Amino acid sequence: MKRSSPHPLLSFGRRAAMGCVVLLLLAAGVWSSWSAAQHVMLAKGREHGVFSVTGCEDGMCTGSYDPEGAAGPRGGMTIEQSVAVKKGGRFPVVVKPDTNELVRTGTPGLLYAWVPLGGGLLLASLVIGGGLRLTRTAWSTALAGGALLLAAFFAL
Repeated sequence: MKRSSPHPLLSFGRRAAMGCVVLLLLAAGVWSSWSAAQHVMLAKGREHGVFSVTGCEDGMCTGSYDPEGAAGPRGGMTIEQSVAVKKGGRFPVVVKPDTNELVRTGTPGLLYAWVPLGGGLLLASLVIGGGLRLTRTAWSTALAGGALLLAAFFAL
């Protein structure tokens, strides 16, 4: 009698595990991006204005915020420090509800908010190519992640 090999079952298990890792990487990228991206993408009804950086320390920059409309400038507002945020810089922002934190708006802010997803796409492409042996899908995933990261770099 011929015995059946466990190879097909192991192959399916490996592919299922790698698929779960890819989904986890992509979900983590979307989850960490959404905390900032929601304020940029769903900015209708939120307070908009211009932020002027006066100083940066410990990963946060402080400065004065000049809201649109009749309200006067406010101090004590903060924004996460990135390579593009320097002392004296001015850029459009939106206020996170019920906080003193700001998020950069416009195309640069949108691209910067989705940078974690770009990193997740790059990591997932390695698993797709190496673990799932889907080279074309891996290349397209890597190109999408790299394009997002490069666009954010040049936009800032």
